Amino acid sequence: MQQNNNNGALQAPIGSGFNASSTASEVIEGVDLTGKVAIVTGGYTGIGLETTKTLAAAGATVIVPARSLGKATENLAGVANVELMEMDLLDPASVDAFAATFLTSGRPLHLLIHNAGIMFVPLRRNSQGIESQLATNYIAPFQLTARLWGALKQAAGARVVNVSSLGHQFAPFHFEDPNFEHREYETMQAYGQSKTALNLFALELDNQAKAFGVRAYAVHPGNIWGTELLREAPLAILQQFGFYDAQGQVVQEVVASLKTIPQGAATTIWCATSPLLNNIGGVYCEDGDIASLSSEQGFAEGIHSGGVMAYAVDAAAAKRLWQLTEELTGIPFATAG
Repeated sequence: MQQNNNNGALQAPIGSGFNASSTASEVIEGVDLTGKVAIVTGGYTGIGLETTKTLAAAGATVIVPARSLGKATENLAGVANVELMEMDLLDPASVDAFAATFLTSGRPLHLLIHNAGIMFVPLRRNSQGIESQLATNYIAPFQLTARLWGALKQAAGARVVNVSSLGHQFAPFHFEDPNFEHREYETMQAYGQSKTALNLFALELDNQAKAFGVRAYAVHPGNIWGTELLREAPLAILQQFGFYDAQGQVVQEVVASLKTIPQGAATTIWCATSPLLNNIGGVYCEDGDIASLSSEQGFAEGIHSGGVMAYAVDAAAAKRLWQLTEELTGIPFATAG
């Protein structure tokens, strides 16, 4: 078997037995996480909330960093094995503070799930001048993983799961102008490159981290209705995808065809816990299995049938992005250290 997923070498289903209709509770059946520690960003709404509940029910201690502690407290009321801490992914200082507080506990970190994200927002930048979708969806996960690296190694068997999206097909990573300083801002392009970056990060992280017992994955959860992800999306984009009609009304038959939240969390849970992945990492997964490579010709023709684009599992691009991210953030991430 191939030792890594460079250039999509491992991008093929492995017969997991799961599919698009599988739920989080189904894919974790028989898995005991007692004694395991997990961090789930955005773990108090949408598929993140389902992820938190599923891991906690299996016995894991789940730390949920939240920008809104009040909302998180309300949404997670009555859920055992959950700890809340404050963190704002758009604020690098807040990410550092969260990581530092966790590290003082001395606990190992078995599961780090980068679930939180934003989508189709207006042009904003963080304090470092980084475009907000890139900053929230990719830069913050890179920073958080780097800061928590010692705890991941300490687990002697950890997994990092990046919740990506089929939306990575909207755009490759734009190395020349990732922050839209010299080109017109397009929110779909910004979202696409942020998710492509998450895929490339999973690939290179796995290549560097597997020697220390840490594996990494990227996940497309599926198209899901009922989360807060689209709260700032322009109506025109929602109409383009068929969610709303010309009058601005929800198209119920389209909504009915989408995944439920328990189905949307299933692939994240599968990547976090499946023994089938004990010796496989760096892969992009969907519908409870490893995805196939997507056809670039199909994308050019407007066909979005799933799978991962070749540019999102390109080994050279993944290494280049790692180096660029260290430069943009000033954070050296030496996994051998």
